[in-house]
Amino acid sequence: MKVFCGRANPVTGSVEWREEDEQYDYHQEIARSSYADMLHDKDRNIKYYQGIRAAVSRVKDRGQKALVLDIGTGTGLLSMMAVTAGADFCYAIEVFKPMADAAVKIVEKNGFSDKIKVINKHSTEVTVGIDGDMPCRANILVTELFDTELIGEGALPSYEHAHRHLVQENCEAVPHRATVYAQLVESKKMWSWNKLFPIRVQTRLGEQVIVPPSELERCPGAPSVCDIQLNQVSPTDFTALSNVLPMFSVDFSKQVSSSAACHSRQFDPLASGQAQVVLSWWDIEMDPEGKIKCTMAPFWAHTDPQELQWRDHWMQCVYFLPQEEPVTQGSAVCLVAHHDDYCVWYSLQRTSPEKNGRVHALRPVCDCQAHLLWNRPRFGEINDQERTDQYVQALRTVLKPDSVCLCVSDGSLLCMLVHHLGAEQVFTIESSAASHKLMKKIFKANHLEDKINVVEKRPELLTSADLEGKKVSVLLGEPFFTTSLLPWHNLYFWYVRTAVDQHLGPGAVVMPQAASLHAVVVEFRDLWRVRSPCGDCEGFDVHIMDDMIKHALDFRESKEAEPHPLWEYPCRSLSEPQQILTFDFQQPVPPQLLHAEGSIKLRRPGRSHGAVLWMEYHLTPDSTVSTGLLKPADDKEDCCWNPHCKQAVYFFSTTLDPTASLGSPQTVSYVVEFHPRTGDVTMDFTLSDALGNGH
Repeated sequence: MKVFCGRANPVTGSVEWREEDEQYDYHQEIARSSYADMLHDKDRNIKYYQGIRAAVSRVKDRGQKALVLDIGTGTGLLSMMAVTAGADFCYAIEVFKPMADAAVKIVEKNGFSDKIKVINKHSTEVTVGIDGDMPCRANILVTELFDTELIGEGALPSYEHAHRHLVQENCEAVPHRATVYAQLVESKKMWSWNKLFPIRVQTRLGEQVIVPPSELERCPGAPSVCDIQLNQVSPTDFTALSNVLPMFSVDFSKQVSSSAACHSRQFDPLASGQAQVVLSWWDIEMDPEGKIKCTMAPFWAHTDPQELQWRDHWMQCVYFLPQEEPVTQGSAVCLVAHHDDYCVWYSLQRTSPEKNGRVHALRPVCDCQAHLLWNRPRFGEINDQERTDQYVQALRTVLKPDSVCLCVSDGSLLCMLVHHLGAEQVFTIESSAASHKLMKKIFKANHLEDKINVVEKRPELLTSADLEGKKVSVLLGEPFFTTSLLPWHNLYFWYVRTAVDQHLGPGAVVMPQAASLHAVVVEFRDLWRVRSPCGDCEGFDVHIMDDMIKHALDFRESKEAEPHPLWEYPCRSLSEPQQILTFDFQQPVPPQLLHAEGSIKLRRPGRSHGAVLWMEYHLTPDSTVSTGLLKPADDKEDCCWNPHCKQAVYFFSTTLDPTASLGSPQTVSYVVEFHPRTGDVTMDFTLSDALGNGH
């Protein structure tokens, strides 16, 4: 049986459904999973092991058999820990069938098949009784159901059901308790990920300001959490307005409720300022005494920053208040954490909800559409005044008083820039109705609804009538398209340029005039862990999991590069950046394949974890916008990446000798091809040592 999988098509700029092998989705899930990252999280593993030993001991000390329920067992690691700690039997629940099958094999490989039963069901479908999945209720509940937000993977409903149907009253639980913490801050940088700022345009007639519509300013924003590696945000990018506040706790050894609730904490602001953002994280205590603790705290709130554990499966949260609010040092306010069964959000109130009768606030939902069309990095990109200034400088060199401009990026303000810079007529294509509606709001707020013509159709359907019979003299793109995942997906601009070729006048200017694909070989400080085999984890053999991931990575799409926001993941360059392919937007897309092969010489010793690829757009001969490396990196500094874009990472299957010296240069050979028919970029990298041996 075949399955259909959605995939962005750079040629059409849309998501298409392709027929794939029936196991395809499973392989993608496994290949992109964080299982390897979790297995490498030694702090997590050790704390769980300690907590499980203590829980089993408490049950045994009461003269009872230790019966363990492990919900979301994954590899079966926690169940094997429990049996090793003395548990009499474990019921390991895993709903994802390929993972459950792997857990059965791992349990058998480690010799625990007689003590661990893997149940391939959702925990809410597990039955208890003589003919059930479990003969009786368990007295120890072990789980790892948490995401960065703690409850986003359905932890509360799962615990609620388990206590009602699967475990004994007042059972032992590992972890025993979770606590969510928050810190209120002012941060122009992070606030720029949520709101549209006024944008200044220097013109020959003076400064023009593009202002956001009031609807965008009033909008509470996207309801989803912004999860990031908060340790990579500089403390200079925010001002703390509160201490770290414990907002609420959940005791997992007792009945848990998934009902909506709110929890308030009154505090005196540390400083006066604009309350904009709530930084949040959690910790879990593995034992009732709270002696065994695993924390997600960023370095400035960590009890021992030297012991900080890097992890990508659990990060930290950034929440945006519905509106920024002034707070004054010396005037107490209340920070309120609200949650339902899956989501957390925050509000700021002058008095506690209990005193003013407001027990629960509705979950914020975007009603301006901007937060549904622009993700957080895109907001930051649009608000980047330096980037805007660069486009303005480039536009000045190509615009004339009689220019007829056509803009072809999604939700872009380029059309407003060219209007303010004096273009005679401006058209912009917005192929989605939602984007069309949003841009109309922005034009109206700036009194430009009659100055810019919005065409709501796909570029290939554009007619001369849509352009009022005029020929385009300047075709513009950032380029940015909402369907793009990998850097080269924005080459959709080239296909749009080709589709509208008939509408371009003689000598028409295309901006950007060209693009180039670049690569650099890097050593990651930590990100390599998400693809590194584990082998042995706390004394248990998990090679089967490593082999499973490797097999999944043999599928076509998993061999490709994958997008990562590298400003969050420090790395050091081992080579100089190298241009791989060029794309000439002055001409239509060629019918023939674009092919490049060569080698990248490593100039610094280190472990070659992978190649990072990005696009650079050449607006004019003198102006280039990079979506990747922003400045050359030296031996001592980490690479500096564009924070608004995701770069593509091609992980090498093996790494070079970390002790390699500059006296025995090593190289990375590559073959990269651009396929015009599909818009795909395929690649293969081969590592060679000083003797030319490939890896």
